[in-house]
Amino acid sequence: MRSRLLLGVCGLATLVGCNPDPVQTPATPVNYDPTPYALEAGHFPPPALPEDNPMTEAGVHLGRMLFHEKALSGDNTQACADCHMQSYNFSDAAVFSVGIAGQEGSRHSMVLSNLAWHVHHEGSHGHGFFWDGRAASLRAQVLQPIEDALEMDESLENVVVKLGAMQEYSDQFKRAFDSEVISSDGMAKALEQFLFTMVSNQSRYDQWLLGELTLTESEERGRQLFFDEFDPFNQEVSGADCAHCHSGLDFSSHQFGNNGLDADADMQDLGYLGVTGEDADRGKFKTPSLRNVMVSAPYMHDGRFADIDEVLDHYDHGVLSSSTLDPMMQYNVDYGLGLTAQDRADLKAFLHTLTDTAFLENPAFSSPH
Repeated sequence: MRSRLLLGVCGLATLVGCNPDPVQTPATPVNYDPTPYALEAGHFPPPALPEDNPMTEAGVHLGRMLFHEKALSGDNTQACADCHMQSYNFSDAAVFSVGIAGQEGSRHSMVLSNLAWHVHHEGSHGHGFFWDGRAASLRAQVLQPIEDALEMDESLENVVVKLGAMQEYSDQFKRAFDSEVISSDGMAKALEQFLFTMVSNQSRYDQWLLGELTLTESEERGRQLFFDEFDPFNQEVSGADCAHCHSGLDFSSHQFGNNGLDADADMQDLGYLGVTGEDADRGKFKTPSLRNVMVSAPYMHDGRFADIDEVLDHYDHGVLSSSTLDPMMQYNVDYGLGLTAQDRADLKAFLHTLTDTAFLENPAFSSPH
C-alpha cells in the first residue's frame, strides 16, 4: 500500500514539477549580407552610379521597405508609394500631389523610372532632381518629402526612432549596412539603391530597336513625326520635333526648359529660377521622360493637361511666348505645328509603343509589407 502511495506521489510530482523547462530555440542571428545587386540595364549603357553606395540585395530590399513605409510620415498614413504609384509610372492621377492630412501640394508628382541615368554632374547647369532641380542628387532628393510640411510632415529624427522600434528594420539595416543602428544617411542610401532598380526598357519601342518586331504603319509614321525637325516652310516634310527636348534612350534631355505654358505676366511658379536665382531660368522645369507617358496623365509640372490630346493641342497651337521661352519653341508660337488628325493619331500610336507593361507590373517594386 505504502509503495503504491509513494509511486503515485512521485508520478504526480513528475507531471507537475519534475519535467525540465522546454528547450528554447535560439534566435537565428542576423548577419551582414553584402551580396551585390545585379542591375539589369538591358540595352542601355551601364549607368555611372555613386561609388560610395554599392548596390546590394539587402540594401535594395531595405529601400523597397522604406518606399512603402507609412511610418515615414507624421501621422503614419503616408508612404512614398502613395504619390508614386506603379500603375501610373510611379506618378499618380491627381493634378497636385496630396500629402498628409489631405493637404494638396503645388506640383504634380514626377514619374520615377531610369533614375540611374539621371546622375547629377557637379558644376553642370542642370541635371538636378525635382521639377525645379533643387536636389543635386537622388540621395539628396529622397529624404526631402519626409520633412516637407505638405507631404509627409515628419522629422528625420522621429522617423529614426519609429523605425528603431520595429525589429524588422534593425535586422535589415544590419544585413544592408552591417549595423543595427538606423540612420537617415542609411535610409537615403537604401532608397537610392531601390530607385535605381526601376529600369524601364522593355517596351514595344525597345523591341523595335533590338530588331525583335516591326512597328505598324501608324506607329512608324508617328515615330518619324516625333524625331523629324519642324520646318514651317515645308509642311509636307515637317516633323513635330518632339526629340528636341525628349531625346536619347530615356526620351528626356534631363535639362530644364520653358515650353511655353505661360506668358511672363502669368507665371505663378518660377521653377528653376527659385534654385539658381537667375532670371534666365524663370518658368523652366525639368524635362520629364516620355517612357510610359500614356499611363502618366495628367501632364506638366502642375498637371494642367488632363490627357495627351491636350498636350498635343498645346504644342500644335497653344505655346505662349515669354522672355525665357526655349528658342526652338518660338516656331510653335509663330507658325504652329499644323498637325492633321492623322498626324495626331500617328503620334499617339507611337507614344503607346513607349509603354512598358513588364515595368508597370513588376512585382519587385510592390510593397513587401
